[in-house]
Amino acid sequence: MNLDIEKLRTLLKLLDEQGVAEFEHEAQGVRMKIVRGHVVPQHMAVSHPSGYPSAAAPLAAAMSSAAPGTEPADADSVDVTSPFVGTFYRSPTPDAPSFVDVGSVVRPGQTLCIIEAMKLMNEIEAEVSGTVVEVYAQNGKSVEFGQKLFRVKKA
Repeated sequence: MNLDIEKLRTLLKLLDEQGVAEFEHEAQGVRMKIVRGHVVPQHMAVSHPSGYPSAAAPLAAAMSSAAPGTEPADADSVDVTSPFVGTFYRSPTPDAPSFVDVGSVVRPGQTLCIIEAMKLMNEIEAEVSGTVVEVYAQNGKSVEFGQKLFRVKKA
């Protein structure tokens, strides 16, 4: 295998900038896997047929107590925010039901949505048990780093 160090450096820099914790690639019989920092266990494999690009790494949801432009979460709720820039998907495929809706009861590790970044499908998972009380993002639309996706009322 002839490894181009400059291409590898560029890839590592891009993964770091996007906050990607795990990356896997296989081409011409050579398989590369990059794992950085804390690894989040994969709780659910997601199939991505023709409607969405190929799958990759699940990431835990980023939590925050408030984001500009909306009311802050109270002590009984948590806002799930986007850990990076990407496209928000509520379901694993275009014709599948949403992972969660308003009123859905969730538990830690349960997939809430998918954020596509750099052709990688990243599962965003609940970190608390509770009930989804608000869905802020729109399916198929771009989201920004730190943008609110869901509000979950703690159980």
